[in-house]
Amino acid sequence: MENKVHTFSLKIDWELIRLISQIDRFDASWSNIEKREGQSLKQLKTIATVRSVGASTRIEGSKMSDKEVEVLLKEIDITKIVDRDSQEVVGYFETLDLICESFEDISITESSLKNLHNILLKYSKKDEWHKGDYKQHSNAVEANLPDGTRQIIFQTTEAGYPTQDAMRMLIDWYLNDRETHPLVKCALFAYDFVSIHPFQDGNGRLSRLLATLLLMKHGYKWIQYVSFEHEIESRKTEYYSVLRSCQSQRPNEDVTEWVRFFFDALGNIQKQLMIKLDSQGVKTRLSPREKAILTFIENNAGCKSGDIAKKLGIPSPTVKRILPELIKKKLIEKFGTGPGTNYSIL
Repeated sequence: MENKVHTFSLKIDWELIRLISQIDRFDASWSNIEKREGQSLKQLKTIATVRSVGASTRIEGSKMSDKEVEVLLKEIDITKIVDRDSQEVVGYFETLDLICESFEDISITESSLKNLHNILLKYSKKDEWHKGDYKQHSNAVEANLPDGTRQIIFQTTEAGYPTQDAMRMLIDWYLNDRETHPLVKCALFAYDFVSIHPFQDGNGRLSRLLATLLLMKHGYKWIQYVSFEHEIESRKTEYYSVLRSCQSQRPNEDVTEWVRFFFDALGNIQKQLMIKLDSQGVKTRLSPREKAILTFIENNAGCKSGDIAKKLGIPSPTVKRILPELIKKKLIEKFGTGPGTNYSIL
């Protein structure tokens, strides 16, 4: 069955209904999980924040690893944020933190979105001239080809009145549509926002932040404990392919493919969240030596059994006995064979 939603065409079939039901069933049980897993959720939120900040900025070209992001965010020194990657990471972190802490107070208006954009690019020197304001120049989505030339992948909404009108239409639809399922509204808002590309730069990052904001405003608060951005990064090629497939039909395009992708990504991270909560429960039952080894691996990704034994003062045979147990409990991963075998957190 084909429906018209906002300016889009959307095919409602059993697969789409199944995905929505799956997400909503999980959400219905979340309040009980939240009460039961209070302490574990605090730890998961810290991990998810680092992964979200790292992933979303890397999608746009940043080179910082999650470990480098974690180190930077532990002790932010504004005077030392001079390179573009660090500026983007800290800006994304502050915007995400604001959304998680104050989502109920953030209204969906043009001024609120401009304010979030201003915070996102707060530390970026090259973006000072345009942050917090709609674009003044064309910002078509382009690809760098192997021969050094650039190719336009998608022509975004023209600057000036066309962008202003498109954003007003999007926000008016979002605020006044009382019939469309909230998950569909979240997916379509994020899609139309990034298709309009209302700001000169930062549109991709802000679209993912807005997805989190809208989901939380509709009660899907579990989203802050797992990284939606990391799921997108792991499916980056598919993400761009689906966006471009839909955008190539503008205006009045069929967005079914995008909505399915968005819901499938949410379903995947729900599963990841439950696995993480299960592993947190497993961690509480570890012996002191097992906990020490796990903590060491968390802080030293790619370490070898000999390193662990030497640094922790645990006999090598004991370390070699414990490592397979931690793998079996799905807490760590093993890479390589023979002398090159190393371990990282799962």
